[in-house]
Amino acid sequence: MPKLKTKRAAAKRFQKTASGLLKRNKAYKRHILTKKSTKRKRNLRQSAIMDETNVKNMKKVLPYL
Repeated sequence: MPKLKTKRAAAKRFQKTASGLLKRNKAYKRHILTKKSTKRKRNLRQSAIMDETNVKNMKKVLPYL
């Protein structure tokens, strides 16, 4: 069987934690920041763990992660 290619766009956006979970950055922090509260923008800085419903698809996209 041939080697599987990693989707590079996904590889740049997701990281694997030591326990094997997928870590991602939060959305909505790029522009139109003036109407968002400081608390909301501060919480968007922190990373989040990917939901279980998406993990199966991500394993296909990132076979060697």
